[in-house]
Amino acid sequence: MNEISRNGGLGHGREGAPVASSVANTFGLKYNAQNPMNDLLQLRGEFPILEKSTYMISNSLGAMPRAVYESVRAYADSWGNRGIRAWEEGWWEMAVGVGDKIAPLIGAGAGELSLHQNVTITQAIISSCFDFRGARNKVVMVVQEFPSVQYFYNEQRRHGARIETVASADPIRLDLDKLLAAIDETTLLVPISQVLFRSSYIVNAREIIERAHRVGAYVILDVFQATGAIPLDVRSLEVDFAVGGVLKWLCGGPGVAYLYVREDLRAKLRPSLTGWLAHRRPFEFETGAIDRREDSFGFLNGTPHIPALYACQPGLDMINKVGVRAIREKSLRMTARILADAKSRGWQVNTPVDGAERAGTVSVECPRAAEVCQELVQRNILVDYRPKAGVRISPHFYNTESECDFTLQQMDEIVATLDARTSEAKVSKDSR
Repeated sequence: MNEISRNGGLGHGREGAPVASSVANTFGLKYNAQNPMNDLLQLRGEFPILEKSTYMISNSLGAMPRAVYESVRAYADSWGNRGIRAWEEGWWEMAVGVGDKIAPLIGAGAGELSLHQNVTITQAIISSCFDFRGARNKVVMVVQEFPSVQYFYNEQRRHGARIETVASADPIRLDLDKLLAAIDETTLLVPISQVLFRSSYIVNAREIIERAHRVGAYVILDVFQATGAIPLDVRSLEVDFAVGGVLKWLCGGPGVAYLYVREDLRAKLRPSLTGWLAHRRPFEFETGAIDRREDSFGFLNGTPHIPALYACQPGLDMINKVGVRAIREKSLRMTARILADAKSRGWQVNTPVDGAERAGTVSVECPRAAEVCQELVQRNILVDYRPKAGVRISPHFYNTESECDFTLQQMDEIVATLDARTSEAKVSKDSR
């Protein structure tokens, strides 16, 4: 049993052939059986920003593939040359069709995803399928959930929702026992992240889903920080909904989020947040009530975000060709290196040491972490800082181990410099 299966039963995913064959065949790489990780580094040239920065922030915004220039140009050419006729030559289908490039990365099938602007919108679409005015009206979340999701559901109180937010004494992990106990016969929805954004902790989704289903509740699994970083299989999990976006580990840029709805629910549920793309005959412009489609188009609403749907595809193609298993193998190696290096310096690490619990990020709470992050960015070492996490360092398949070492070395130097400045200022003040 692999380490992902032990922690949450995510299954084996569907990313297909090993990286050796898929990458070599597509990009002309030379496969080295002794060190397959080097194969991935041959793709560094596909990401222009790597030529001028140490890019360790894929948990926030993945590096842009060079092919995005051509992809966006194709959009402009389509609009410029075809005008209104571009809708008839692929634009209309893109809000579901492009989802087929994401589906294999989460274990879904063709036609099972609809694409939207952001994850908050996908949560709103799901929420609009339900009525919070009945006895089953509780929404159970954890305090570590991404704030935008918490903001959205807390606002649903005005529609009758009862919100229970489960705290945890452990800043890194959720309290699974408390969460499972909170999911009862009055629970309607359980929005939960597969990977917590601050600590990169991999949540035991299977137990949560099984508990929710036993009491008749629905689980919305947010896989934003998971897809492209760890293997996933939403069908194996039998999750009701899965949501995420492409701008992080999928290198797809902003403006594209995806919504998976379990097959038996797609025809059953009727979102009230809807629009003409969900209508069976949109170009008949019929007035009155919607005649909703029962496939993934039925979860769409207004006109789709065509430029972003063009821009995201090179990154999706790249991740599919590389394969999530190869990415995961390299990620475990690099994050373990960062973690050990941080601990050797006596710094607090707010990420699990156990690789079975850790996704693609290491959160380092070094001294004066917010200032250290600002200085790192000034030095063109791109990371971010989050309260209760520290400096988040997120190497992807295109990063090198030397970049991991360099980032920690620079952090050490900055901490020492900041301490020296503080000491000098104190001496200067005392001498007055």
